[in-house]
Amino acid sequence: QVQLVESGGTSVQAGGSLRLSCAASGGTFSTYPVGWFRQAPGKEREFVAHITSNYGTAYAGSVRGRFTISRDNAKNTVSLQMNNLKPEDTAVYYCKLINTNYWGQGTQVTVSS
Repeated sequence: QVQLVESGGTSVQAGGSLRLSCAASGGTFSTYPVGWFRQAPGKEREFVAHITSNYGTAYAGSVRGRFTISRDNAKNTVSLQMNNLKPEDTAVYYCKLINTNYWGQGTQVTVSS
């Protein structure tokens, strides 16, 4: 049974930066691709970024060039560095093991203008 715990969400002003972390336990984390998703109030959950077991990455167009996903398999963590944050980045951010139903509980990011 894999458990995912996100951290690092907080309130920040537009133009600021945050680093989110997703810590995994209870499984062979290093073999899974891992994704970050977000859900804003009243909207559907959407893809943000993912990283494969071989460190390949992909990003949503809305965050490309501002967000960077990385992983440390030795520490069973995946991070999301978010720069130049915009109010439209406000959402609950979730990590997920791709191709599984394992989600974290989410961490709130609020960006004020």
